[in-house]
Amino acid sequence: MTLSQPASTTALSDSPTSSVRQDLTRTTLAVMCLLLLIGTTLWVLRPFLAAGVWATMLVVSTWPLLKSLQARLGNRRAPAVALMTAGLLLLLILPLWAAIDTIARHADRVTALARTVADSGLPQPPAWVQGVPVVGAKVAAAWADTAQAGPDGLVARLAPYASEAVGWLLGHVGSVGGMLVHFLLVVILSAILYASGETTARGVRRFGRRLAAERGENSVVLAGQAIRAVALGVGVTAVVQTVLGAIGLAVAGVPFAGLLSAVMLMLCIAQLGPALVLFPAVGWMYWTGESALGTVLLVWSLVVSALDNVLRPVLIKRGADLPLLLIFAGVIGGMLGFGLIGIFVGPVVLAVTYTLLQTWIEDGLGNAD
Repeated sequence: MTLSQPASTTALSDSPTSSVRQDLTRTTLAVMCLLLLIGTTLWVLRPFLAAGVWATMLVVSTWPLLKSLQARLGNRRAPAVALMTAGLLLLLILPLWAAIDTIARHADRVTALARTVADSGLPQPPAWVQGVPVVGAKVAAAWADTAQAGPDGLVARLAPYASEAVGWLLGHVGSVGGMLVHFLLVVILSAILYASGETTARGVRRFGRRLAAERGENSVVLAGQAIRAVALGVGVTAVVQTVLGAIGLAVAGVPFAGLLSAVMLMLCIAQLGPALVLFPAVGWMYWTGESALGTVLLVWSLVVSALDNVLRPVLIKRGADLPLLLIFAGVIGGMLGFGLIGIFVGPVVLAVTYTLLQTWIEDGLGNAD
């Protein structure tokens, strides 16, 4: 006698509800495995993500320069990549190395100045400190109290902060080494992207097309344009402000003008502006009694500090046909949210979001008002 499965059980197993349950379970497990795979991949690549983002931004921004250099070298990619890599290495490593070398070479002078202040105490504040708006009276009073206390009082007031300062310095010595390693990793990844730029770009465009067809590929292209526009605006503005600021420091005769110019360039790239270097230099000019040169440097510093409000938006607008308010919000918001790299990430995210939203509205309503 042959046993057969009951008809009701067979019908139940072949029912649409059972099929949906099996498909739902399989889909859920597939999504979980995919998320696990993506998370594990990101965890493995976590040490390289920051350097990879920086390298991508640098390569996308300077790609036209690489192509121009390659054309001048007889369409040979290897020499062009070598020169671009050497340029990035000098641009990233040389300023930091120069700052460390300058501090080391002038350590004796700084030590002697500190010893002189500790032995004789601070002098009384000059008259112009009292006239500084808002904080002048408080600064002058605190300065006068410290000067009146003499060397022993100065040492007693600074002693509680000495251990904290030493701890901060020792803690940042290691970070300088880590920064050098990070810069080297950025340069290495940039060289790889320079060598295989077309292949990488083609893969990213295909990925965008696979996600959202033609509009996905257009979003990838728009992201590249936004990166170049921000790099053009931020980079050129930083260089112009640094050059003008360095001219002002050199004409006024401010010491360590080269080191201060390097610091000013980094501050301009970080969107902090040259004022953090120029205005203390103005104060030093008044301190040394050079009131005329100090006034000239003050006026020059105001012009240089305000230049980015005019030059940067114009340059960014020329690089990408996007609303200026959108780019400005992306630069500022990205920097506040993600740090220095957010200067590039913020405008890219807002530009892509704006374009996709505009396309979605036009697909539903057309171009009519």
